Amino acid sequence: MVCELISVGTELLLGNIVNTNTQFLAEKCALLGLSSYYQVTVGDNRERLAEAIRTALKRSDIVILTGGLGPTEDDLTKEVCAEVMDFPLAEDAHTRERLEEFFKNSIYKKISENNWKQAMIPDGAKVLDNHNGTAPGLILEKYGKSAILLPGPPNELIPLFMEQVYPYLQKLQPEIIRSQMVKICGVGESQVEDKLLDLIDKQTNPTIATYAKTGEVHLRVTAKAGSTEEADKRIKPVVKEIKRRFGDFVYSTREDETLEMAVVRLLRKLELTVTTAESCTGGMLAARLTNVPGVSEVFREGFITYANKAKRKILDVSKSTLKKYGAVSEQTAKEMATGGVFATDADVCVAITGLAGPGGGSEEKPVGLVYIACYLKDEVKVEKYQFKGNREKIREQSVVKALDLLRRSILDNYR
Repeated sequence: MVCELISVGTELLLGNIVNTNTQFLAEKCALLGLSSYYQVTVGDNRERLAEAIRTALKRSDIVILTGGLGPTEDDLTKEVCAEVMDFPLAEDAHTRERLEEFFKNSIYKKISENNWKQAMIPDGAKVLDNHNGTAPGLILEKYGKSAILLPGPPNELIPLFMEQVYPYLQKLQPEIIRSQMVKICGVGESQVEDKLLDLIDKQTNPTIATYAKTGEVHLRVTAKAGSTEEADKRIKPVVKEIKRRFGDFVYSTREDETLEMAVVRLLRKLELTVTTAESCTGGMLAARLTNVPGVSEVFREGFITYANKAKRKILDVSKSTLKKYGAVSEQTAKEMATGGVFATDADVCVAITGLAGPGGGSEEKPVGLVYIACYLKDEVKVEKYQFKGNREKIREQSVVKALDLLRRSILDNYR
């Protein structure tokens, strides 16, 4: 089945709001095995919106519209979609009751007259109760086509979609679609594709899709089958082969596990404590780690030693090292990692020092030069990188490489 996404709102066209809804919906529709060929963004204009809906219904089986369900005059999605699909509007007693209840328990108390507009529903449509806002979701079905109308705010759209629309779409899709993610760090996208070219060339069912992330490559292995068990049976040998080919470069096969979560899982499993020592990343590494629930069991302390004086005072980096080799050097990175361990009595410390730019570089030490060190078991590993991109990109790549160095150092020492 073919699904098309239409995002409604002039604010989207002007760039005032980032359209995260389309990304979310596209990913979920792909998981359901729905084909998607078009994503459209249209402003709050009746004629243009009507044309977008007509076109989508001609070429797709399912059309998902987001936004434009509010109480104001420029919220046109429901009215225009009902007009295009020839559904008369009628007041829905259930929705009116929910609106009354919502405003009775809100800070506003009194309901504005225009809010009753949200109780006008296309006659015969399925109403999807919105437990996080006033605008209900709607499903309009006619001539084998479905139009699904969802509120624009993500905190309303996402739960409504997952609780009510996702099961609805699953019933429309005759085959079971299952997928598993394989997450790789430390290998570039082109290298990953090269190593998997034979599998990709022969793929039919399951399929392998690659997604490039900052410093990572994610592979989604997807299978279609008549049952969940059969789909999982198809996926399992492919995932096993990918893991065999990439070994320790694979850090997770879980959809919801990030690199930092995998690192914390490893630290907790081995009961190791960690400290971070950062210069150019200014605490970004510590922030990634402390985003993980339960990290307090293993995280000792995070140092931001931006100035040389701080490196000396907090991490005991020697004055002679800084003078001879500079703050951005293998020697300084080593001493930062060592100093972090001894300052906090942690088992391991990861240190980052580099030139994030945009200024401050030289021919000898250009912008993007970064040294990352990891102290573990009286041994310090140092890796040198020459990253490309702007300041933000250089810092992001540095953090990913630091997390990966920490992960690999632990694996090398605790097999």
